[in-house]
Amino acid sequence: MISHVYIGVSDFKKAFEFYDDILSELGLVLKFSEPEKPWAGWMMPGQARPLFLIGTPENGEDCSAGNGQMMALLAPSREAVGRAYIKALDRGAQCAGKPGLRPQYHPDYYGAYFHDLDGNKICLVCHEPQ
Repeated sequence: MISHVYIGVSDFKKAFEFYDDILSELGLVLKFSEPEKPWAGWMMPGQARPLFLIGTPENGEDCSAGNGQMMALLAPSREAVGRAYIKALDRGAQCAGKPGLRPQYHPDYYGAYFHDLDGNKICLVCHEPQ
């Protein structure tokens, strides 16, 4: 259903280091990085799509986070949610919801939320039972 998601960033180098560390916890691998453009993309091993992309806005203007928008990234386990969440906070993200069950969504929804370095709201989620 989704081809790719593009997250706008203001400082590509810092954002790349931030996301590269977190996305590896979720099992994603770097597909490409073009700092001169600047943009980069990650994918699940062996799958061309969907892609998670970061980069500066194409129009050359400052990036800004949308109020009410959120990107949810699938984690392979509840432990991966916790590890990626801690890495995000250690790299400067702001907590928007600690790791835990969210039974209001469904009984096995285990998620954590943060705002990245540019204020984008990111959810890390595992839907599998413990």
